[in-house]
Amino acid sequence: MPQTIHTDNNKIAAFCEDVLEIENAKLPDEYYYLSLSICVIDSVFSIGVRYEGVRNTVNRFCSYFNLNKERSGTELPVISEQFSIEQFLSSFESLGLEIFVSDVFKNKQRTSPTNGILKAEAVYLFCKVLNKYGVNFLQDVRKVYGNEEFENEIKAIPGQKSGISLVYFYMLAGDDQWVKPDRMIVRFLEKALQRKVKIEEAQSLLEETTKILVEQYSNITPRLLDYQIWNFERSSIN
Repeated sequence: MPQTIHTDNNKIAAFCEDVLEIENAKLPDEYYYLSLSICVIDSVFSIGVRYEGVRNTVNRFCSYFNLNKERSGTELPVISEQFSIEQFLSSFESLGLEIFVSDVFKNKQRTSPTNGILKAEAVYLFCKVLNKYGVNFLQDVRKVYGNEEFENEIKAIPGQKSGISLVYFYMLAGDDQWVKPDRMIVRFLEKALQRKVKIEEAQSLLEETTKILVEQYSNITPRLLDYQIWNFERSSIN
């Protein structure tokens, strides 16, 4: 079995070098959001939809509250520049769900077409859990990395059981070691390996592949490799 895994990782690495622009790869602006609340909005609204719609939802939120969306550099912004989770919760509770759906997000999407809650409500519930664990700013996210109780509470939110939004939230908040195990990533891995790939395999396969690629491409991380794969797959179906 170890030999098979090693072979798989080398196949993926070779495929990545063939089809991706790894050497000059860089993350897009959404990986440098100014506030943690925006990371939550992006991660929840991004599931099962085209990303352009997510970007529009984030832009409408920032416009409504007159917020800067992204920071100017890769360093974490000072706390005073951020729209905290507590500020988001206060605004949501003051305006109410209906106003957030109709006027702030202008987005009525649900977490699931059958019995799903509004994604706007899921964002609120996600932020409630963050606040419970003392996470209000980008600098605070490290408090909950690997915290099983926290992660279980997030996954208990309707529509969050798979944990994909949670992983994507970690990525947007700055963790380089995660990948978002969605259908785009699985499709790419299946092309590379010429076999069916379970979504549960994606994280470990790309982590190990990154260890191979980093020997030649010092900039590569699992998060950056994930983005390059996602962008490649998105371009191939447009």
